[in-house]
Amino acid sequence: MSFLPRFHSSGAGGGNGDGHGDGSLMAAGAIAQPHLVTQSSFTKSMFSSPTLSLALTNIDGLGVGEMVAADVRRRSREEEAAESRSGSENMDGGSGEEVEGGGGRKKRKKRYHRHSVEQIQELEAMFKECPHPDEKQRLELSRRLSLETKQVKFWFQNRRTQMKTQLERHENTLLRQENEKLRTENMAIREAMRDPICSNCGGPAIIGEISIEEQQLRIENARLKDELDRVCALAGKFLGRAAVPLSPPLASSSCLEEYGGGMMMMERCVYLEMGLAAMDEVVKMADEEEPLWVREKLNEEEYLRMFSGSCFGVKHINNGFVFEASRQTALVFLNTSALLDTLMDPDRWVEMFPNLVATASTTDVISGGMGGTRNGALQLMHAELQILSPMVPVRQLSFLRFCKQHAEGIWVVVDVSIDPITDTSSSPPCRRLPSGCVIHEMPNGYSKVTWVEHSEYDESYIHELYRPLIRSGLGFGARRWIATLQRQSECLAILSTPIDYSGISTNGRRSMVKLAQRMTVNFCAGICGSTIYKWNKLNTRNNNVGEDVRVMTRKSVEDPGEPPGTVLSAATSVWVAEAAERVFEFLRDERLRSEWDILSNGGPMQEMLHVPKSQHHQHPNAVSLLRATSLNPNQSSMLILQETCTDASGSLVVYAPVDIPAMQAVMNGGDSAYVALLPSGFAVVPAAEDGGGGSLLTVAFQILVNSLPTDKLTVESVETVNNLISCTVQKIKTALRCHAPST
Repeated sequence: MSFLPRFHSSGAGGGNGDGHGDGSLMAAGAIAQPHLVTQSSFTKSMFSSPTLSLALTNIDGLGVGEMVAADVRRRSREEEAAESRSGSENMDGGSGEEVEGGGGRKKRKKRYHRHSVEQIQELEAMFKECPHPDEKQRLELSRRLSLETKQVKFWFQNRRTQMKTQLERHENTLLRQENEKLRTENMAIREAMRDPICSNCGGPAIIGEISIEEQQLRIENARLKDELDRVCALAGKFLGRAAVPLSPPLASSSCLEEYGGGMMMMERCVYLEMGLAAMDEVVKMADEEEPLWVREKLNEEEYLRMFSGSCFGVKHINNGFVFEASRQTALVFLNTSALLDTLMDPDRWVEMFPNLVATASTTDVISGGMGGTRNGALQLMHAELQILSPMVPVRQLSFLRFCKQHAEGIWVVVDVSIDPITDTSSSPPCRRLPSGCVIHEMPNGYSKVTWVEHSEYDESYIHELYRPLIRSGLGFGARRWIATLQRQSECLAILSTPIDYSGISTNGRRSMVKLAQRMTVNFCAGICGSTIYKWNKLNTRNNNVGEDVRVMTRKSVEDPGEPPGTVLSAATSVWVAEAAERVFEFLRDERLRSEWDILSNGGPMQEMLHVPKSQHHQHPNAVSLLRATSLNPNQSSMLILQETCTDASGSLVVYAPVDIPAMQAVMNGGDSAYVALLPSGFAVVPAAEDGGGGSLLTVAFQILVNSLPTDKLTVESVETVNNLISCTVQKIKTALRCHAPST
């Protein structure tokens, strides 16, 4: 089948920076877009035209094929003439003489204005720098070149159309070559299948007698083709241009290995270009002020205008999805090298942001960096991001992380999702647009960090109570990342100080803090249901459990730090008409604990040990060991391990009863991994102003309902933990006088 070019006006052409589609330029003398049609359909369309039919009857000695060829040559000459005009001519629609047309109508003859050589050189130079000039740039060009702004505008539209046409012709040529190569290969395979030859004896072979090596080569060839198609689709998706796959011939294993290596190199180049584009966007968003940022809130219209040619953002906007963008700058007591190592190591990243990152892993290392540094490090990662509430689902993300030295003393670490928002079976759809941080090296071990967080997500999966919080950026935004980074870096500095703050040894202090960290991670996993543990969500409709209470169970793993049996976790979130700071202070005060905690047995709590995690000894960021003294002399005392932390993004109170001999070993510097924990506690965040103010309180409990993993969960166990949550929330509201009517 031969192909012939057909040209037509694409009136619904793609948009450009001028606010006009390139396809609408046919009225301004632009070049039409080429499309491939078969010769049969082309000939049929010619004979269906009354004018052509009439002309054929008046020509002697010309066959149909010659007529088709002559028409093609005529169209090619017209196209070349139009191309020569598109870059240097503009139609002047406001002048021209009238000529007599069909039906007695007068048509206006279009006159073209030919630019001078100097004007064309200026326009071409500007086109190389900016193919889509804005109105201000077009006005400056028209003034400098003594042209009308309409002429400048049409020239750039025609020039873009010409470039697009040339690119499509080149791609059509490649496609025709590839089509011919596939046809030749297909014919060769058919011929070989008609008369198969045995490779051993040289005689006729029975169909199916193909050597194992050849079979493996064919399988590997098919796999590489599929992989190449995937890479080409990836390039077209993110780089904005098509990549034509060129299939290799069936050859030896060394040839296939060489081809596979080239394909892997192409994939690495695609990822590298994605990383560079994301880094450029993050750096601009970190440096720009108004009108892009208005009081640290992103101006979406200005963002779309500024990054209209970007690989990200504009192309991946999904109708019905919500933008979440924020920026925050702060000094962090952590040197740049340590911070880069933390961000590029998934385990250290999780430890630095335990309340934000549930789990993280590196799926592929594309580049480890240059010269033994993190400069140029490029890796694919998977992570689960969380908010401590059962009303907000975990965000599961696959993304590219790129680290590069931007200038002397300035580093950039950026993330960008590599998957489109298509699969919603495993988790709610969410995509991380170019996000990350710009790090400036500072003296005395400090770093200045500007964090940019940008994503789009489906809001319908989030409870209405938390939607204002997340839209404001307090949930997954830059403010929370920066606040957590500051708090954790201060904690690392304190723990590395040999000064005795708490009356125990340095090793005992570290062992106790490590135990508290494991307790907090376990607590967060029980609220959000991350994949750290295999939680099973229960259907509680028939168990008199509130609809906003999520109950999950899991079988404890075979670990000395896990109590044997079935663990039940129940959590809920409520709105409290009190400031988050006051709620946190009330919950962490051991003197007021008897007002809500059943573990206190109605008696006072005493703080036996206080391990600070900040520079101030009495700061609320600390790990404590409490002793509950019962008013009943027949009941023995118990120890409670508690961690409290607070920053600008929220507060946390986590506690768990612990065995006294085990804690004594920990305080002496022993291994904390052998202490079994079942944590409970609270997460408090300030509610957004458009959410009514006050605070959002999450209450969660974990209890051991069966001592054997094979035992079944009873209805009484579910109702018990539900009553425990309801009673605790009621006691807290009563103590804070949240039920008092407003005056």
